[in-house]
Amino acid sequence: MARWPPVSSVRNPSLKLQGLTPYDPKYLPADSYMSANENPQDVSEELRRKIESAIRAVPLNRYPDPLATELREMIADANGLERDQVLIGNGGDELLFNTALAWGGVGRTFLNMPPTFSVYEANARLTDTDILSIPRIKERDFAIDEEAVLEAVSGPDSQVDFTIIASPNNPTGLRAPQGFLLELLDATDALVMVDEAYFEFSRETMRPYLDSHENLIILRTFSKAFSLAGVRLGYLLGSPDVIRQYLKVRQPYSVDAVSQAIGRVVFANRAGFEPGIDAIISERDRLFKELQGINGVKPYPSHANWVLFSVPEAEAVWQSLYDQGVLVRDLSGTPGLEGMLRVTVGLPEQNDSFLHALKAALEGVREDGR
Repeated sequence: MARWPPVSSVRNPSLKLQGLTPYDPKYLPADSYMSANENPQDVSEELRRKIESAIRAVPLNRYPDPLATELREMIADANGLERDQVLIGNGGDELLFNTALAWGGVGRTFLNMPPTFSVYEANARLTDTDILSIPRIKERDFAIDEEAVLEAVSGPDSQVDFTIIASPNNPTGLRAPQGFLLELLDATDALVMVDEAYFEFSRETMRPYLDSHENLIILRTFSKAFSLAGVRLGYLLGSPDVIRQYLKVRQPYSVDAVSQAIGRVVFANRAGFEPGIDAIISERDRLFKELQGINGVKPYPSHANWVLFSVPEAEAVWQSLYDQGVLVRDLSGTPGLEGMLRVTVGLPEQNDSFLHALKAALEGVREDGR
């Protein structure tokens, strides 16, 4: 009997895939989801009704507006920009990949600052882009090595074509100092993307400097502060010339009509998310202080909606937390983050459950080590 598929029917994949590990967000069933930096609160019932009404008006038999013009105009107006300075994407992930497509490639160089969002480096590898890595300084709470970065991009011999700096940085938590970012922008003509996926929690943005720095591009998302991780909407703010380059590599119709309709409703009602954002910031600070008081735990300062922390026997602690129904992110296998876990800020009762479970997990580790 013939086997399907035949052994010889599919060629080997591209060599560039060798050694690449698929991005795995560890999507596992749990009582408390505290691993993916999602907003713990869904959209309100009132807002959901408005969303449902908007979706009913979408003609599903027609292709969507390829550039999400109405949503672009709303975002541009809110940021004091023109429509051609905004681009909507299928989540921030599509826009990150488009950055590597447009500014990377054979003979091009991406400047990375690990530990940071692993997708940056993965996209560079997929596009055959050279990677120059300048590690963050662990002893300074993973601050950027500013002197080394500025040296790498300065002068006529610099090979850096683009860099991406998350502010706040995922997973370590700190904002990038604006003074340093301005120095960087002035020191190079390379594209500098500032990934502001969590800027609503840090209360700091590079938006005021777009007009004076054409090589600045800002990435934002609806996934975090606006409770729309399940919808997949992200956007860029930048100069018209830079946005035009993105238009050359983006997929047509990448943002479907339903997502555009949801995005318009949510953006028009974004002020309603402010109390929830304030609550997350308050709970983040409480979590940090509580973790500081637990023996054996070292939390790192955060300007986002999570707290990175180190524990003894991190894998065992993660498993114990999961066994107790609490899912956090295990980063202990990431170079530079050995022994570390990351907990997303949840509702107060979820945070209390996490802290209780963590203390039990650490007690179990201590007993096993006796």
